[in-house]
Amino acid sequence: MKSYLFVPGDRSERLDKALASGAHAVIVDLEDAVAPESKEAARASVAQWLHADKPVYLRCNAYGTPWFEGDLTLLSHPGVRGLVVPKAQEPEVLIQLAKQLRPEQRLLPIVESVFGWDRAREMASAPQVDRLIFGSVDFASDAGMGSDGAELDAVRLHLVLVSRLAGVRAPVDGVTLAFADDQALATDVARSRRLGMGAKLCIHPRQVIGVNQGFAPSPAELQWAQRVVEQVQAHGLGAIAVDGKLVDRPVWLLAQSLLAESTTQG
Repeated sequence: MKSYLFVPGDRSERLDKALASGAHAVIVDLEDAVAPESKEAARASVAQWLHADKPVYLRCNAYGTPWFEGDLTLLSHPGVRGLVVPKAQEPEVLIQLAKQLRPEQRLLPIVESVFGWDRAREMASAPQVDRLIFGSVDFASDAGMGSDGAELDAVRLHLVLVSRLAGVRAPVDGVTLAFADDQALATDVARSRRLGMGAKLCIHPRQVIGVNQGFAPSPAELQWAQRVVEQVQAHGLGAIAVDGKLVDRPVWLLAQSLLAESTTQG
């Protein structure tokens, strides 16, 4: 999964459109996208809409809010793939949440505070955590930074490394707020991929195609990977070169992973 599309929980007319957007996963948002006075109604509307043939993730309200426990009642529905946990910073909360999930459901904690960053490896290691999500905009605010761009590359890299140590999938990068700026999105996706992030949040359906394409291996990468695999098949691993560069085992494994990814997108 490369693209995770948010859709407001109180906009029922957008839910089916989100599923048809081409996004690899849809997150029905009961938290930031819904005003406090509308949260109960939004939850009821989502409960009525949910269907086993329309699998989605839910972003619940944060632990400790008046709506948290009520949101968890939706977990029993077969249409809920898992829970996106906002403002995650306590592994103990994730451990308790995991006990309420079915075996196939997963947790996706959002790291959006400095304290959450400090405990990211513990959270990634909690039961049934699929991958971490980077809430870059809120993190920048919490850390007192003026931007959620390149200033946060070290944080992104940290999340990539702790995810690897915990044995979970590469993290999901935060949103590109300029949803109508295709170049800004392409730049952000390229950075995410270069740093080892595995996916990206979308806030508008028009961003989905750019994210999916940006995380997919390029034609040039696939051609290079095919040449590497063919050379190894012909000569074995050893003193061989492709395009003037030495091919060792890590390079061969990378080539194989690119070819595999091209046939299993999503």
